[in-house]
Amino acid sequence: MRDESKPAYLEQLTERLDKRTAVIGIIGLGYVGLPLTLRYSEAGFRVLGIDIDGAKIERLNRGESYINHIKAADIARARERGFEATSDFTRAGEPDALIICVPTPLNAYREPDLSFVLDTADALLPFMRPGQVLSLESTTYPGTTDEELKPRLESRGFLIGRDVFLVFSPEREDPGNPNFHTRTIPKVCGGVTPACLEAGIALYSPAIDKVVPVSSTRAAELTKLLENIHRAVNIGLVNEMKIIADRMDIDIHEVIRAAATKPFGFTPYYPGPGLGGHCIPIDPFYLTWKAREYGLHTRFIELAGEINSDMPHWVIGKVTDALNRRGKSVMGSRVLVLGIAYKKDVEDMRESPSVEMMEILREKGAVVDYADPHVPSFPRMREHYFDLKSVELDPQSIASYDVVLLATAHSGFDYELIRQYAALVVDTRGVYPTSLPNVVKA
Repeated sequence: MRDESKPAYLEQLTERLDKRTAVIGIIGLGYVGLPLTLRYSEAGFRVLGIDIDGAKIERLNRGESYINHIKAADIARARERGFEATSDFTRAGEPDALIICVPTPLNAYREPDLSFVLDTADALLPFMRPGQVLSLESTTYPGTTDEELKPRLESRGFLIGRDVFLVFSPEREDPGNPNFHTRTIPKVCGGVTPACLEAGIALYSPAIDKVVPVSSTRAAELTKLLENIHRAVNIGLVNEMKIIADRMDIDIHEVIRAAATKPFGFTPYYPGPGLGGHCIPIDPFYLTWKAREYGLHTRFIELAGEINSDMPHWVIGKVTDALNRRGKSVMGSRVLVLGIAYKKDVEDMRESPSVEMMEILREKGAVVDYADPHVPSFPRMREHYFDLKSVELDPQSIASYDVVLLATAHSGFDYELIRQYAALVVDTRGVYPTSLPNVVKA
């Protein structure tokens, strides 16, 4: 019997989602969208993936993967279950749910760049139909869903919460994390109306173990920012502590290990050469920008951002000092950067501090190479490029460099081999103890 209190389109949508006869549309098949695609396929849904990258579409439709930690066999299984990738936005009316997973970078002035989100929404809107739920997963400032997507849907004559349903549910992917996966990471969800929230819960519940409803899309948007600002601020703190400890000739990694033995009131964060990835270096500035609308200045967040942004330069200062003590200058020195992905055991180079350090070294006249088992050739990036391929690590190649800069501590590196044959190692990740004669902590 039909529930008269529930909008007809909502009842039809939730029934299709519950029975897994709904079609799920994922827009943006990158580090967020592709794992979500595979999870919905695994949960028994037919998935239509939409992306503007034609090469990516071709590979997926051949059952191939372009992300290291995602297996081709998983793509092939999804294809067997009905997954299809396309660049055709006119098919946006086919799915019952549309989930936007596109980048939200910063522009040259460190202000939010919503062009990917808004261009995607504008491409979908002409082909949307009543009865669909639209979910935004891209990290953004509080108010984006209400202020940008809601008016666009209403301009088509849709009544939000009756004809179509609009939610925000922030992505929480952690590429390369062996302990948590798309299914097991709880999913925060906020709706524009109570009916929208009900649609969002119905959308995610079949695929995610735990859905966490919040009162609004703004609360959901701010939840994601708080998660990443929490990390950025604490990493900024421990990076500042590293600088202090270095001046005092104390090993900060030893201090962190000792502090982490306290069973309450302390969470260990680890220093490094700077922040990388698509979230932590970027997301805090979304809130900083939005807070100005309310006459507020996020001094604490901005200070952490300054500290983290300065770390690549501080590390290169340590490289310079270490070379000087050996009678060498940076200019003309051969430098091997170990690891150019932004984090351990992934190939993702977005916002990688390794690349910034490579550019600083190049500007200072160093001859720069890199070794990274996850990045065989340096890819073309919007802002950076080196015409390089990853160096094979053997005794002869390691010994040929004046300094080895350990930037990303991939599991695949043979650290004993590196230590044994390197003339000098500058270690930004605490891999080596401080007592080694050819190792400098940074």
